[in-house]
Amino acid sequence: MPALRLAALALAALALQGCLARTAVNVVTLPVRAASAGVDAVTTSQSEADEKRGREIRKREERLGKLDRDYQRQLKRCENGDESACERSRAIYAEMKALSPGID
Repeated sequence: MPALRLAALALAALALQGCLARTAVNVVTLPVRAASAGVDAVTTSQSEADEKRGREIRKREERLGKLDRDYQRQLKRCENGDESACERSRAIYAEMKALSPGID
């Protein structure tokens, strides 16, 4: 009986060595992994920046398209003598000019 306990204890000690070694490695590398995750969260890759810029340009182009349709509509009304439409068309044109430089 004591030999069986001794064998079980020796087997448990051998099995736990791997767990302890793995835990020690995890504890040692934890600060490095945490720091690299923080750097990844803060920095933006070039492809992410390109995608973001592309989305912004598409949104501006969509807005410009809508403004152009509104501008044409208001311009037609202005030509027919609607003074308030003339004012709106000037405001729309100013907004279109403000958005245009951002599109390359």
